[in-house]
Amino acid sequence: MNRIQFAIFVLSAFLAGPQSAAWAIDTYSYPNEPKQFVTDSGITTAIQAKLAGDAQTRFGDIKVDTDENGVVWLSGAATTQEAIDAAMKIAQATAEVRAVQSGIRLRTRN
Repeated sequence: MNRIQFAIFVLSAFLAGPQSAAWAIDTYSYPNEPKQFVTDSGITTAIQAKLAGDAQTRFGDIKVDTDENGVVWLSGAATTQEAIDAAMKIAQATAEVRAVQSGIRLRTRN
């Protein structure tokens, strides 16, 4: 693992809280929780880490959620249309994502 990958991992762990390590163990099944939860949180965490490491999306306020069908829902605000487009491409390129829905709005400056 190089320094950039390590930094992204640490940043994603900080941003996502205790669930951040779940993506690394997506084959583990908790006794009373479905495996799907771990996979969904893994997709969410992977996308959050990629967004944090991308020059266009790191300064936005983009939120990521993944449903049980592998559909990613992006919301929040971005500073440019290019950042919105980049967030969509990042989410679409992530493993196990079946579809991406965006509700990201363009942040206007006052």
